[in-house]
Amino acid sequence: QVQLAESGGGLVQPGGSLRLSCAASGSIFSIYRMGWYRQAPGKQRELVAAITTGRSTNYADSVKGRFTITRDNAKNTVSLQMNSLKPEDTAVYYCNRNPPWGFWGQGTQVTVSS
Repeated sequence: QVQLAESGGGLVQPGGSLRLSCAASGSIFSIYRMGWYRQAPGKQRELVAAITTGRSTNYADSVKGRFTITRDNAKNTVSLQMNSLKPEDTAVYYCNRNPPWGFWGQGTQVTVSS
């Protein structure tokens, strides 16, 4: 079974940047479309960015132009560069397949606050 480990979250002021990383175990990582999801308190988990095996990307309208998703198949990692962060970006961020497997990693908390 694939295991997912997210890291890189933290507390940042509005307008700041963070880079999230996800390490996925298992050699089959490279054949899947991957995504970053987030879940804010009291809200449903949502997909914010996705990347295909060919590295085509798409983004939720709320993050378009501010977030960038990348992947390194050789290292089994997916990253999310987040710039111009807003308080409404505050959430726990998860990586997973797109569409997701039936399990999740522990996520990484991102808090945007002054």
